[in-house]
Amino acid sequence: MKQLSLDILRTFVTIVELGSFKKAGESLGRTQPAISLQIKRLEQQIGKRIFEKRGQSYQLNKDGDWLYAKAKQMLALNDSIFRDLEENALRGQLRLGIPSEFATTLLPNIIGEFSQRYPDVTLDVTSALSRHLLSEQYRTQFDLILALVRPDITTDAELLKNDELVWVGDAAMPIAQHSISLVLAPEGCVYRSRVIHKLKQQTHAWKITYTNADLYGLIAAIKQGLGLTALAKSSLPKELNIIKDSRLPTLGNIDVCLFKQQTQHPQVAEALASYIRTRIN
Repeated sequence: MKQLSLDILRTFVTIVELGSFKKAGESLGRTQPAISLQIKRLEQQIGKRIFEKRGQSYQLNKDGDWLYAKAKQMLALNDSIFRDLEENALRGQLRLGIPSEFATTLLPNIIGEFSQRYPDVTLDVTSALSRHLLSEQYRTQFDLILALVRPDITTDAELLKNDELVWVGDAAMPIAQHSISLVLAPEGCVYRSRVIHKLKQQTHAWKITYTNADLYGLIAAIKQGLGLTALAKSSLPKELNIIKDSRLPTLGNIDVCLFKQQTQHPQVAEALASYIRTRIN
């Protein structure tokens, strides 16, 4: 009787969730050829193609969509068996502080899977500017903090990624010739300070047309043609595009850091930290 390999199915699911063979390999600690070989074996075993190449990327076809749903069910059952047999199952409340742009793009890929894996853990998530999350007033309120830090600042945090800051907008909305319009978060935002600093070093006119601390508010303003913003490249939402124009100065890089606080639930905190590490691409 034929048997599917849960290891290969987990590789398959990881490819779908992370969006590429390369990222799946990095997450699972395997080379890209090894990942490709596993998928080839899976396709041979079921007698179906599950990916189709479109441009430079691979996307699920109809059979792949069907298999993905089944694979998730099988892995969930497997994980639940081992979870139920664990003598010291993780439980408790975990308080996470995270910038709103990462909450929008990162958390949807984590919360469902993490909650299924650790159903007795309650996640309490607060979205705010990195500056506020790391302030003396708020920092002690969290077990984990994901925050943006200037590369020239020394911290006790774990560096997850030195990320590129990019101009972000709606590719369908042209930049006005006479002035660069900006939609930005309020004072204290690292993106805002970097954008203003760089624009002041050049001669092209610019103006701030809209301010909102929430990423969804910025997205709505951008889609209405109110202007551009800046984000860490890894937090780019699917609704927006990276904008390149000779009038836009290079913004440099920013460190994406994970701060581990004093916590009553170190195992729970490390479990969530592990999920975050694999999703920061």
